Amino acid sequence: QVQLVESGGGLVQPGGSLRLSCAASGITSSIYAMGWYRQAPENQRELVASISVGGRTTYADSVKGRFTISRVDAKNTIYLQMNSLKPEDTAVYYCYAAQIGRSTSWGQGTQVTVSS
Repeated sequence: QVQLVESGGGLVQPGGSLRLSCAASGITSSIYAMGWYRQAPENQRELVASISVGGRTTYADSVKGRFTISRVDAKNTIYLQMNSLKPEDTAVYYCYAAQIGRSTSWGQGTQVTVSS
């Protein structure tokens, strides 16, 4: 019973930056990790970044050194700072919340387009 609302996508030139946000509401006590997957046409879904309840982070090899995931401790909100964006980063980015004893919750998706 977690709802996720994400925002921050848009159109940016190669080398530019965007920051995605994802806010969770509802029964959030069961969440043990949050993050983003992305899906581009003809591509498989890819885990971009995640952050656990303990603050541990993981990143896809393709975004290491360019993306940073973080959270606001007092609120159920996470951010994905995306720097040095490349055309291959173009995708729909879906926020998720993995929960103990519940099905994973998903955001509505936000489009990131990196193009000249």
